[in-house]
Amino acid sequence: MTIGTTDGDSVWAFRYSSEGKSRTLYYSTDVSALRELYPERERLREVSDETRVIVSEPLGDLPGVWNEVPESSYGVVREGEDELHPFRPR
Repeated sequence: MTIGTTDGDSVWAFRYSSEGKSRTLYYSTDVSALRELYPERERLREVSDETRVIVSEPLGDLPGVWNEVPESSYGVVREGEDELHPFRPR
């Protein structure tokens, strides 16, 4: 399974399979780091430092933009520092 859900302030994204072969899930790199990598990209100047994108497959092929969520993990995106943790259902 790959699941994304939100309460309007935080986004939770899960990647898990009891067989260890769940579909892929990716998150975007911190926008401030992307601005350094791609200063010519106008779109990156238009979004907040807090902007993150979570997708099932990378959008485009720019190096350094997409990070794969590890198998059996979940992430929390909210204002401030993002989190990535192991996920083990009970």
